[in-house]
Amino acid sequence: MGAADGAAAHGGGVSAVVCNFQGEPYLAECLESVLAQPEVEEVIVVDDASTDGSVALVRARFPRVEVAVLGTNRGPCAARNEGLRRARNRWILFVDNDAVLRPGAVGLLLAVLRARPGCAAAQPRSLLHDDPGRVHYDAGAFHYAGLLSLRNFYVPLAAAAGEGVVPTDAMIAIAPLVDREALLAVGGWDEAFFYLAEDFDLSLRLRQAGHEIVAVEEAIVLHKGGTAGLSFRGGSYPRRRAYLHARNRWLLIGKNYAARTILAALPGILVYEAAWLLFALFQGHLGADLAGKAAFLRALPSLRRARREVQARRRAPDRALLVGGPLTLSPSLLAKPAARRAAAVLDAILRGWWVIGKRISG
Repeated sequence: MGAADGAAAHGGGVSAVVCNFQGEPYLAECLESVLAQPEVEEVIVVDDASTDGSVALVRARFPRVEVAVLGTNRGPCAARNEGLRRARNRWILFVDNDAVLRPGAVGLLLAVLRARPGCAAAQPRSLLHDDPGRVHYDAGAFHYAGLLSLRNFYVPLAAAAGEGVVPTDAMIAIAPLVDREALLAVGGWDEAFFYLAEDFDLSLRLRQAGHEIVAVEEAIVLHKGGTAGLSFRGGSYPRRRAYLHARNRWLLIGKNYAARTILAALPGILVYEAAWLLFALFQGHLGADLAGKAAFLRALPSLRRARREVQARRRAPDRALLVGGPLTLSPSLLAKPAARRAAAVLDAILRGWWVIGKRISG
């Protein structure tokens, strides 16, 4: 399933891998912020077959930056794995092209990783670029329904918990700093996901294998608008995202959960599936939802091998990692009172079932 397999890296500094697709409006500010971090010794932009002026921009304005161009659009996991193979250093900063690092962010992340030998990844606190007084992503936990339960999601920065370095389960792939060898040991980024939930998948494999992940609250990255047609900040829900959501949740569950956990979680998962089906119908994405489920079924033969590898590396049981809530939804989906009530009911049902399911999970 697309594991990276490069040679061992020996450098003590940081290699930054910037994943790019159609990022011409974002790249200059992103690269300027990365190059301004003293700990970054090399910068690699991996372009995922963009058709805009991204590559020309990098080559003209940033001669220090290495550019690797993929021949076909294979998704951010393939781009990150390509960067992982090329990087010369142990510490890899994976940066999305719409991320802007504040000064000192990488130094803070690197100091934490060097001080915690069992730690595989440190992620910065992400703030909204256009509203930097509000947290976008922070630390997170693994919801058993194949979702992320995010900490401080859209919370005003002044109200966000101030704990410094926070042990977490879920790494959000905006600008995490990772230990290259730890990633290679669990197979790298899974290219079968293409986009969406790939960071959940990698984080879960790292945590199951016994590695620590932390969030560093003082390390700040500003997050812009995302990839058109895939990212969701409000408005209409993209059809392509609906397809990937329907497929990737089941890829994640089928590959990573113990068989006993799947059985224990199934009632709650099916309740979520029913709610998601209604949402897909309302958005006009029923076809995309069904196509995603069909794609998961077609992937089952290759999923079996990946599943065996994941379970062989397991050190931590699912019951120690999976949670029943809270259900984290975009504020734009909860704008109406009826939507907030429905979400609260769904959250209560999912939490209630996991009180039982957790006891019998793997």
